[in-house]
Amino acid sequence: MPGLEQKKIVLGVSGSIAAYKSVFLLRLLVKAGADVKVIMTKSATMFVSPLTFATLSKHDVLTDIASEEAWNNHVELGLWADLILIAPATAQTIAKMANGLCDNLLTATVLSAKCPIMVSPAMDLDMWHHPSTQRNIEQLITDGVRFIPVGHGELASGLVGDGRLEEPENILEYCKAFFEGENSPLAGKKVLITLGPTVEKIDAVRYISNHSTGKMGAAIIVALINRGAEVTAICGPIDANIILPPEVNVLPVLSADDMYARSIEVYKKGVDIAIFAAAVADYKVQNTSEQKIKKTDDNLSIELTPNPDIAFELGKIKSTKTIHLGFALETNDGMDNAKSKLSKKNFDLVALNHPGADTGFKADTNKVTLLGKDSKVDDIPKSSKKVIAEYIIRRLESFFQ
Repeated sequence: MPGLEQKKIVLGVSGSIAAYKSVFLLRLLVKAGADVKVIMTKSATMFVSPLTFATLSKHDVLTDIASEEAWNNHVELGLWADLILIAPATAQTIAKMANGLCDNLLTATVLSAKCPIMVSPAMDLDMWHHPSTQRNIEQLITDGVRFIPVGHGELASGLVGDGRLEEPENILEYCKAFFEGENSPLAGKKVLITLGPTVEKIDAVRYISNHSTGKMGAAIIVALINRGAEVTAICGPIDANIILPPEVNVLPVLSADDMYARSIEVYKKGVDIAIFAAAVADYKVQNTSEQKIKKTDDNLSIELTPNPDIAFELGKIKSTKTIHLGFALETNDGMDNAKSKLSKKNFDLVALNHPGADTGFKADTNKVTLLGKDSKVDDIPKSSKKVIAEYIIRRLESFFQ
C-alpha cells in the first residue's frame, strides 16, 4: 500500500496555541517521506516562529500573498500539492473557507486547490459546539473537505471538553490512510456497523446495560470513512465524548430489539460489509414496569428472557458476497469461543478482545486476535484502538483484492 513517500503536502497552520503541535506533525510528515511546504497565517506566527517550520521542511515558509521580494503564487501551490492539510484550523479559518473568503495566502490557496483538503480543527469547546461553527463544517463537508475529529480533554482556556487538536501521530495516520484510501478496495463499499451498548428497561428509571463505550467501533468507522466507504452506524448510547465523522449515517437506538430492527432494515437494502461491534445485552426483562418499582424489605426477582442474536440472524441470510466481521470478548477459553462464533454466526472474521486493566471497554487501548474463516490468525499487540482499527481494516481489504 502507498504511504507518504514523495507525496506533496501543503501544511496550513492557523493562529491557535495548538500550532506548537504542528511542528511535531511536520517532523513526522517529513520523516515519512513527504515533501511539505508550510503556509502560516499571520496570527500563527505569534505562536511559532516561521524559522522553525522552514528549518524542518527545508522550504521557505509562506505567510503573505505578496512580499517585498515576490508574489507568492497561491494558484501554483494549489496545483503543486497532492493534499492540503490544515492543522490547526481555527474557527476563523474554517469560517473563511466555508464562505469562500480569501484574505490571506492560506485561504487563497484553498480556493485555488485542485487536490483534496483535510482539516484538523482546534478551538475552545464553546466555539466548537457553536451552531455557526457546526454549520460551517457541514458546508465544507458538502464541498468535499475531509475533517479529522477533534480530541476531548483539557483546553487552553482551562475548560475540559471537545476542541483539542488531534495528536500529531494520529493526524499522520489519517494522512497515510487518506493516500491508501485512494486505491482502497473499500472505496464505495456499503458498510453496516453496530456499536456501543444496548439498554434494557427494568422500570421507568432503571435498566440493564454494560460498560461498552463505542470507542472501538468509532475508530473503525473513522478508518472506513478515510478509505471512502459509505457507512451506516447503528449506534447504542456511546460515550458522550466520542465524535463520529459527519459523513456517517448514524441511526441511534437503545434496546437490543431496536438495534435488531434497524439492522435488518439496513441490511436488506444491501450491504457489502457488516461489522458487529456492539455489546448487545444477551437478555432483557420479561415484564417491564411503566412505574418505578418501589423498594421493600423483600427480595426482588426479575425474570429475564433472551434478546435476538443480531449477528446470528443476519448470518442466516448472508450472501457469499457479503463479509461479516464479529467481535468476541471472553474472560476464559477465548480462542475456543471465538472459533465457535466464527462458525455458528457465519462470520468471515472474528476480532477476539483480550480484556485487562488497560484494554477492553473503557480503555483507549486494546489487545486483539483476528481469526479468519480461512484459519489465518493475527495477534495484534496492545495498541491504541485507532491502530487496532487500521489492522482490522487492512484485513477487511484483503477480502476485496
